[in-house]
Amino acid sequence: MSSQPRLVKVLLALIVSMTSGAVVLIALGNNAPSSAGAFSLSSYYRLDPVENAVASRAPQQPNRWNSIEVFYSGTKAGNIAQLASLEGLAGAEDINCHFCICNGLGGGDGQLLATEKWQMQWSCVSTQAWYGSSQTIRICVIADGRTVGATDCQRRRTIAIVESLCGKFNIPANAVYLPGNWQ
Repeated sequence: MSSQPRLVKVLLALIVSMTSGAVVLIALGNNAPSSAGAFSLSSYYRLDPVENAVASRAPQQPNRWNSIEVFYSGTKAGNIAQLASLEGLAGAEDINCHFCICNGLGGGDGQLLATEKWQMQWSCVSTQAWYGSSQTIRICVIADGRTVGATDCQRRRTIAIVESLCGKFNIPANAVYLPGNWQ
C-alpha cells in the first residue's frame, strides 16, 4: 500500500509532462517538418493531398503533357488572386501557370492551388523566360528566388506534385526544369 502515493505521483508527473509537451508542439505548430526545432505534424497534414490538386474538371489524356517547369513567382508573398492582380491580369483565371505553391504569406505554407488553366487542361502562354511548349505543366512557387527561396514545406510539396504528375503523364525526370538555385 505504500507504493500507491508513489504511483499517483508518477502518473501525475506523466500527465503534466504530456500536457506541457502538447502545448509546446501546438505553439510551434507553424514549423514544417525537417525545420530546426520542434514541429507539429497536425498543421502539415492539414494540407490537401496532392492527388486532389492534380485532378481537373476537364478530361486528362496521358499524352497531353510532356514536361514540367517549376519557377519562382518573383514575389515574397501571395496566392493566385494576388499574383494575377500584381501582373495586371483581369482575373485569377488568366495567370500563366497550372499550379501555385504558397509560402504561408497569402496562403498556407505548402498550400497547393490549381489554376483555371489546369482545371480546363489549357496550355500556358509562351514567354521568353521559360523552357516549355504547349505541353509543359508550369508550377509557380511563391518566392522571389533571390533573397527569399522556397520553404521546406514548399520544396516537399513541389517534389510531391512533380512525382505525381510524372507518374500520371509518363514525364521523364530529364523533362523537369527547376529554377537554377533550387535546393
